[in-house]
Amino acid sequence: MANFKLHLPFQPAGDQPEAIKKLNEGLKKGLHHQTLFGVTGSGKTFTMANVIAQNDKPTLVLAHNKTLAAQLAQEYREFFPENAVHYFVSYYDYYQPEAYIAHSDTYIEKEAMINAEIDRLRHAATQALLTRKDVIIVASVSAIYGLGSPEEYEKVHVKIEKGAPENRAALIRKLVAIYFERTNADLNPGQLRAIGNSLEFMPVNERVLYRVVFDGDAISRVEQLDPVSRAKVAEPQSIFVFPAKHFVTSEEERIRAIEDIKLELEEQLAKFKREEKPLEAERLKRRTLSDLALIREIGYTNGIENYSRHFDGRKAGEPPYTLLSYFPKDFLTVIDESHVTVPQIGGMYAGDRSRKNVLIEFGFRLPSALDNRPLMFEEFEKCVGQVIYTSATPGAYEKAHSEQVVEQIIRPTGLIDPELIVRPVSEGTEPMMGFVNPSSNDGFTKPKYRGQIADFIDEAEKVIKTGGRVLATTLTKQMAEDLSSFLRDRGIKAEYLHSDIKTIDRIDILTNFRKGDFDLLVGVNLLREGLDLPEVELIGILDADKEGFLRSEVSLIQTIGRAARNVLGRVILYADVMTGSLERAIGETNRRRDIQIAYNTKHGITPKTIHKEIHDIAASMRTEHQKTIDELLVLDTIAYKEDPKEFIKRKREEMAEAVEKLDFETAALIRDEIYKLEGTGPKSKKSRGRRLLS
Repeated sequence: MANFKLHLPFQPAGDQPEAIKKLNEGLKKGLHHQTLFGVTGSGKTFTMANVIAQNDKPTLVLAHNKTLAAQLAQEYREFFPENAVHYFVSYYDYYQPEAYIAHSDTYIEKEAMINAEIDRLRHAATQALLTRKDVIIVASVSAIYGLGSPEEYEKVHVKIEKGAPENRAALIRKLVAIYFERTNADLNPGQLRAIGNSLEFMPVNERVLYRVVFDGDAISRVEQLDPVSRAKVAEPQSIFVFPAKHFVTSEEERIRAIEDIKLELEEQLAKFKREEKPLEAERLKRRTLSDLALIREIGYTNGIENYSRHFDGRKAGEPPYTLLSYFPKDFLTVIDESHVTVPQIGGMYAGDRSRKNVLIEFGFRLPSALDNRPLMFEEFEKCVGQVIYTSATPGAYEKAHSEQVVEQIIRPTGLIDPELIVRPVSEGTEPMMGFVNPSSNDGFTKPKYRGQIADFIDEAEKVIKTGGRVLATTLTKQMAEDLSSFLRDRGIKAEYLHSDIKTIDRIDILTNFRKGDFDLLVGVNLLREGLDLPEVELIGILDADKEGFLRSEVSLIQTIGRAARNVLGRVILYADVMTGSLERAIGETNRRRDIQIAYNTKHGITPKTIHKEIHDIAASMRTEHQKTIDELLVLDTIAYKEDPKEFIKRKREEMAEAVEKLDFETAALIRDEIYKLEGTGPKSKKSRGRRLLS
């Protein structure tokens, strides 16, 4: 019986049937590396969904950033509504790794802001892999970083069963032993509280409450509750509760690990003594003994992952456990936008090792910290089974290793690659011959010499008036922020998007863009690979002739592809000189246009814009706290606009009253609502002027 049930909103068309057939034949033949060379908008994700359904194995889908991973997860959930599709990315909203700068004698302590909701999704992913076969995990490169042992994680789970002999105190001890925290306040994932003859807790992998009711020394019933209304949802006979942390160790293993760490400490102290480094020796001794004391007493310390080799029982240099360790032996790996994702996987190890070597040399960490690391590329290759790379611009690695390359050029919708127009960057510069038609009367290709910003604004305003959306790509984050600010001053509803914006906020921005809450989105690099924005009619690539990573042939083709989902799609490339990358990107785009036009003519196809339902893909990652704040903002924004100062004053008084009553949850909600209304608070940014046009 098949594990995966594919929901088919439409049948494969164009090049898709042949691509599905060839890829599945390759899997059956045992081909280890295959590439799906598919143009933007040709339905690569739909093709891969069909391959996954027919292959019927647990599947890992790797993406190169969190935003793309979230979009892919949503798409695969639509294709497989009855199966387990999960999202696994780094749970840090902010991360400053531990480091030491020797020349200035500066130690930088690890600082991180963990997103509790993404942590919950990570646990949901690993638990699904250990309990089901119909699993698709969409992950970022976080998948190759160290994670606790799957054997230990699975071994120490707690089974709670109706009628089982158990008293409340014993069950509390069991949950605390797997890192649940006790509280008297409202429950968050990984917390428990005792009330009367019952115990309530919230597991780390799902947004539900469980109440365990005791009758003496036995469990009389187990209830599943809605976390907000507290209404009873179900009364299961039994449940399995997994640890609240991925790094889990039994008491016996903990004792052994502590002894191993002591031995390593002695060896490293002796080494420092031989090298006449008393300061480094004292520093290492104090830190390590402090960590061991905490591990001995509470089983955990900040930075415990640096001792993971000892807890896992691994030898020096052996690869760490990662998300890949939770998969069964036989699984399929799909590497999306492989031309970016593959190099990213290959580059993680070296940077991590360089930073840790300095920490070890100066006595901040034991040498075993080197084994808390991402996988080396060779290790990654050994961990995965059969791999399918998908990209509109396959990289050198895929081309060299693929035993079969399957081309998917034809779009089932008949959509053609966007029209390309090259215009000058600088004011007063003549356009390059052959790329602008001076006699055209369509209002778009008529040459203008006002400079790229003024020209782009004119074109954007025309598109926005007819209800279309517009993208602009710049070379720096600062330029993106400045341009969006300038556009807003011109009356254009614009926002910017770059890597400094939190994961969930990025997804919200893209969703709101598609909904039409604003019309123009300015970005740097996040607007390239994989983002599905069918409403986009115009893209302006500023400074397209600045040869480099962001204006390479691959980057240009990928950016151009963002306009390939709309029948009115056009791309204006602003350039004063014709670089090699520009020439190749234009040539490849025109080649694909010719193939699609010939196919459409032969089959009598009239191209149609893709119409895709807009989902809030961040909704599943938004906490109840955040949702409550959003609801408050809807109610209070009008009152705030009428008299901002008076409204904020009243809100601060309400917050103070809540604190006096020890109602800290309400106080936190009011505080965060004030932050949102004022645009202040942690990590917020104000507009930084308009240097772009100076």
